[in-house]
Amino acid sequence: MAAIPPEQSIKNALSAARIGTYETATTVVPALDGALALYAWNSQVSAAMLSPLHMCEVVIRNAVSDALTAEYGDRWPWHTAFVGSLPTKGKFNMRAHLIQKRDGKPTTGKLIPELSFVFWEKMFTGRFDAQIWNKHLSSVMPYLNPAWSTQVARGKINKDINQIRELRNRIAHHEPIFKRVLANDFKQIEELVAFRCPVTAAWMIQHQQVSPFLAIKPA
Repeated sequence: MAAIPPEQSIKNALSAARIGTYETATTVVPALDGALALYAWNSQVSAAMLSPLHMCEVVIRNAVSDALTAEYGDRWPWHTAFVGSLPTKGKFNMRAHLIQKRDGKPTTGKLIPELSFVFWEKMFTGRFDAQIWNKHLSSVMPYLNPAWSTQVARGKINKDINQIRELRNRIAHHEPIFKRVLANDFKQIEELVAFRCPVTAAWMIQHQQVSPFLAIKPA
């Protein structure tokens, strides 16, 4: 029985369908060699992205929690006015999600890490402008462009979070991200963190490993 070439063994283990996506994208000949190089790079840059994504999510959820605390007190997840303001329709039921996740949690600090990133993203929709963002956005994100209105700033934050949440979800499900403009994704992460604290954004950049991988993307 003839030995299977190592490249083919890897393709068989990872699946032909999965590697086929990378074979189609590569310009290397033979395509399988290029595909495996691109696959390895995709996995490495995905891993590198997790650190800034983690920092960004923590910063964003803390900013929202600070705004909610200013409006409703430090027990905001249990405040009836806040809970009642959350929508129950659409693909993501914010109210049900909050109530489900807070069961058994003694403090807000214990609950915050349990709430999904989409919950924090949805907090930056226009329905919360009057009760939260018109009053508190500039205090929890003090380094926003002062020329922006609350609606413009809040809308940009919502749009950027949506984009990086999509990136995070693709990474979490081991999907290709090589077709994305990752430099733009990374810039958005940096900007979101800097809106709250430029010092933290600079520290994040100092400790990230994304940039070296962006410079060596295979053909």
